[in-house]
Amino acid sequence: MKITSISPQIKDNNRVNISVDGKYRFSLDIFQLVDLGIKIGGEFDEAELLVLEQESQFGKLYGRALEYCLMRLHSAKEVKDYLYRKTRPFKNKLGELQPGVSFEITTRVFDRLVEKGYIDDEKFAKYWAENRCVAKGVSFKKLKSELFSKGINSSIINQVLDKTERDDKTELQKIIIKKRSHYQDDKKFVSYLARLGFNYDDIKQALSINEDF
Repeated sequence: MKITSISPQIKDNNRVNISVDGKYRFSLDIFQLVDLGIKIGGEFDEAELLVLEQESQFGKLYGRALEYCLMRLHSAKEVKDYLYRKTRPFKNKLGELQPGVSFEITTRVFDRLVEKGYIDDEKFAKYWAENRCVAKGVSFKKLKSELFSKGINSSIINQVLDKTERDDKTELQKIIIKKRSHYQDDKKFVSYLARLGFNYDDIKQALSINEDF
C-alpha cells in the first residue's frame, strides 16, 4: 500500500491528512510526519499502517492533553483523570459509538507530559496555595483538604504549606470582611467560619466575642 496524498487540515494547520491508495487513512502532526519519515510514494504493509494509526491517536491525545495542562497547572491525578475519560467510548458527529483510546496511549501521553515538565505536583501545590490565598481567604485545614483531594501526597502538602507566608488569622479576616454583612446572627456566622476549617478561638477573637458566647 502506498501513501498517495499528504494534505494540511483546514481546522488545524499543525496536522496533515494522510491518504493511502487514494483514500484518507489517518492524520499526523507535522512533527510526527518528519520524525516518522512519511512521504508521498512511501509503501507500507497493513501492520505498519496500524502502527502509524496508533501514532496518530497518540499525537491527537498529546495535543489535547497539552492544551489542558496549559490552561492552568494541574495535579498528576487531575491529568490522569482527564486521560482516563478519553479511554471511554464516545459518540461521533453522526451519533455513532466509537471506542476510546487505549490505556497504552494514555500512559505514553502522561509520561511525555511528565518528561516535558508539564506535570509536577510540587509546582501545582505551590500554585494552588498561592492562588487560593489571593482569590479569597482559606484556612490551612481546608487548603490541605483541597490539595489532598487533588491527589497531592501529605509530604508535598506539608512541605509547601510550611514555606508559605500565609496564616489563618489573616485569611480569616479576609472572609469576615467579605461575609460579615451576610450574617446577622453571630452563632450562624461562627458556625459558617468553623465549617471552613478555622480554629474556634481564632474566630472568637477575630469577631471580638466573649468567652460566654
